[in-house]
Amino acid sequence: MIKKLSVSNYTLIDELHIDFEPGFSVITGETGAGKSIILGALSLILGQRADLKSLRHSDEKAVIEGVFDIASYHLSDFFDENELDYDEGECILRREILPSGKSRAFINDTPVSVAQLKALGEQLIDIHSQHQNLLLADSRFQLRVVDTMAGDAALLVDYREHYCRWRERLQAFARLQEENRTGREEEDYLRYQLGQLDEAQLKEGEQEELEGELQTLQHAEEIKNELAVLQTCLHGEETGVVSLLNAALSRMKSLSRLYPEVDEWIGRLESDYIDLKDIATTVDRSQENLNIDPERLAWVENRLDTYYSLQQKHRVSNAAELLALRDSFAERLARIENYDEELAALKRQVEEQEQQVRDLAARLTEVRQQSAAGISQTLTERVKPLGMPHLQFEIEVAPRPQLDETGGDAIRFLFSANKNQPLQPVSEVASGGEISRLMLSLKALVAHAMALPTIIFDEVDTGVSGEIADKMARIMREMAQCMQVISITHLPQVAAWGQTHYRVYKSDTDTATATHLVRLTDKQRVEEIARMLSGSSLTAAALDNARELLKRNELNDGKE
Repeated sequence: MIKKLSVSNYTLIDELHIDFEPGFSVITGETGAGKSIILGALSLILGQRADLKSLRHSDEKAVIEGVFDIASYHLSDFFDENELDYDEGECILRREILPSGKSRAFINDTPVSVAQLKALGEQLIDIHSQHQNLLLADSRFQLRVVDTMAGDAALLVDYREHYCRWRERLQAFARLQEENRTGREEEDYLRYQLGQLDEAQLKEGEQEELEGELQTLQHAEEIKNELAVLQTCLHGEETGVVSLLNAALSRMKSLSRLYPEVDEWIGRLESDYIDLKDIATTVDRSQENLNIDPERLAWVENRLDTYYSLQQKHRVSNAAELLALRDSFAERLARIENYDEELAALKRQVEEQEQQVRDLAARLTEVRQQSAAGISQTLTERVKPLGMPHLQFEIEVAPRPQLDETGGDAIRFLFSANKNQPLQPVSEVASGGEISRLMLSLKALVAHAMALPTIIFDEVDTGVSGEIADKMARIMREMAQCMQVISITHLPQVAAWGQTHYRVYKSDTDTATATHLVRLTDKQRVEEIARMLSGSSLTAAALDNARELLKRNELNDGKE
């Protein structure tokens, strides 16, 4: 329930602070006085789009703030999910429009996105304006009404989860079918490519080894000659390093008897002698084993050509990528061979999931049919007294060709206002006044089911007058027994039923026009209703009629 509304620097409002009361409140005022401005301000804190043009003074920010009583509406989950401070008693929604054109939103002084503000606002207030009457012809709105009254939210969530899984599996099945089709088309190509790679008998690391061997084979004679020179350098009889070191060791050992310090040198030189002798042996062995082998050279070159040609063909840079490609071809072929089995398994899953979806859709249809019958009967009883004694109203629940995320039902609101007139879709036969009465009664039903804190009717009584307006006001007054109802109206019959009365008016100065909203005293209320009855001039008869209207409604309200 909205308790307070504060508005500053918005359109024609410099500063406005108004307290709202529970129950049934009415807002009246002359056409153009600014009732739509009040609604516009409220819409902003409910997450509607902000417009820089709405700033009264372009160099100052506009601020709209609403204080709501949320004690009885179990909204803690919303605050937990959005990581917001939760006060069990009150909640403050604020919207700021900056001179730069940007806007900011706040819940309990915490910055939030406009989407979050809107999500909370939808749980606090329903603003029903004249253009919303067009919703009556909208099949999605009609379905929401039936589902709301059916109380099938949990069933609908369950259905949607199963429906989404079914659609995902259907899409997976379609993708697998397409993969199967394209796979069959390229199967021969894959088998040929894999056969060629298998035939090559590629081995990990082989190419690198062969490239090293090729280097040796191509320069075998040169290497052999150099090794022979190296042999002479290492252990030639007179000039070889090994022979010279051996001679040096012999002399050191002889000298050590006379000069003991040489013992340390002997140990070091012996270590070098052993290493060099080992190297010399290795050189000898390499020189003996190295052969000039044209046949081996040809085989290595041919083998490497196999690697290089396959790499060029498949546009890869090394043998490892060739091996990965071979494995990929093998995996793709194995998958092609298993497609039939996979398709059969996935088809079974799709069919099982579809059956679950259809079972849930059938349960939805059943509860919707029950809900539709109840709504049809209740709405007919409510609307007939509103000047439509021959009203026929029926909600048709018909199967649709295909399931979607809402189920398998097509909902149509069928209507006839006259005797012997066949039922037809509401949008095709109902007049504006008839739609207004239908929507008011429908909103009354839905509002109770939704336990919405506040509903605002913006001239929902357009197109009706007299006794019918009086009865529509009674409906709004009845709604106010369990929720806050605010009605913006031009009709004195509706205004007289209000428990609290506000008036919107404009004031003019030499430089500006401003809109104001004030709560009326009992005396001011009589005068306001009198103006609504007779026009701008207050006559004694109009004042008496206003007092009588208010008195009659108070008496009737007491009986109820």
